[in-house]
Amino acid sequence: MNTPATRAERGRTARKLVPRSAHAVWIPSVDRPDPVAVLERQGRDRLPELLPIRYGRMSASPLAFLRGAAAVMAADLAAQPHTGLTVQLCGDAHLLNFGLYASPERSRSLHFDLNDFDETFLGPFEWDVKRLAASVAVAARENGHSEAKAHRAAGEAVTAYRTAMRRLARLGELEVWYASADADSLLPLVRSARHRRHVESSLTRARRRTSIQALGKLTEVVEGRRRIVHDPPLLEPAGASDMASLRKIFSDYRSTLSEERRLLLDRYRFVDAARKVVGVGSVGLRCFIVLLEGRDVDDPLFLQIKEARESVLEEHLPHGPYDHAGRRVVVGQRLLQAASDIFLGWMSGPQGRAFYWRRLRDMKSSADVAGMPPADLRAYARLCGTTLARAHARSGDRIAIAAYLGTADTFDQSVADFALTYADRTTSDHAALSAAIAAGVVTAAPGE
Repeated sequence: MNTPATRAERGRTARKLVPRSAHAVWIPSVDRPDPVAVLERQGRDRLPELLPIRYGRMSASPLAFLRGAAAVMAADLAAQPHTGLTVQLCGDAHLLNFGLYASPERSRSLHFDLNDFDETFLGPFEWDVKRLAASVAVAARENGHSEAKAHRAAGEAVTAYRTAMRRLARLGELEVWYASADADSLLPLVRSARHRRHVESSLTRARRRTSIQALGKLTEVVEGRRRIVHDPPLLEPAGASDMASLRKIFSDYRSTLSEERRLLLDRYRFVDAARKVVGVGSVGLRCFIVLLEGRDVDDPLFLQIKEARESVLEEHLPHGPYDHAGRRVVVGQRLLQAASDIFLGWMSGPQGRAFYWRRLRDMKSSADVAGMPPADLRAYARLCGTTLARAHARSGDRIAIAAYLGTADTFDQSVADFALTYADRTTSDHAALSAAIAAGVVTAAPGE
């Protein structure tokens, strides 16, 4: 019988396979692939004219490199023993992939949660924890914090994960499923007055990031008709062939929505579409935004259509339950987020490419970690660690994971040690990309 006691025993048994102290050790494998080669392999089927933007953005700093190098880190994590305690991973849980977004009921409340799911996949829980901790360590170093403070910040992210998971292990299923964090969770964590004002300003801006605000920023009136602006190469109107394809696949996407959401979507009409460059690691993937119009021109809805590829985790883990990459992203987001976008859907486009759809600019905002003092970075790291535990508890065996983690800080300190070691590797990998750009091996867009 799968009782809480037997589930906890499974977690304690996992300690024998991978002791918690073992997470401190990370030694690159002798056949570790060149990081630039990994990025080039990823770029083979991306839009070649956009790859210089990707490399330019990743070359900006070690943290920017880490953001775009999920595939590099996935291979590094896969080369180490893992616990076998599986959850729906974010797959790219660095600290800038957490943020604010509007609640589905469209109130003024904002949820704080994971907000990027392109790499989501079933895998060992500690992979997400290690990516989060490594990103905290890299961010701390870039902010000029000492090694001791960088280690402490990374460790506090993991401690928050462990303590949250142990608390969630004691709760009932519905309590875990409906657990969430809102914007009000942020302000009490900020100690410095300057950064408190910055967070308050960010919350205000997030609440303004609606379709109405996007209408003024992303569109213009041309010959009496509303059109998406032209800002190449970051935002370009869709060509005739792309426009025809988008109109066709719009109906396929519609079929993946529940009946009541199809009814809502049917009240909007297709107005315009454009190709948009987004993110760091995603640059080069096919991505479009679509402008829809509801009751009148002052009732817009912006949707984003983004190409979905095989997760960077898939080559290192057993085959997952979803053969369609877009569906994998959508289901992963619904599992990990406390409350998800009502317009999430998926479909296949030209040449069998997988895509997923979601709202654009739905009161979204991410933290600006650059320049955060040590106390504020630690507070933000704790919030991300707590949020990650809540996300994992929805799909994984929270009782087994909590038992594996235990009451001591052994796992916390071990992963913090790993984070600093991996931060060193990230700095070296970033330098390798910079050298490849200088040598002309890859081209980076100027100013990016």
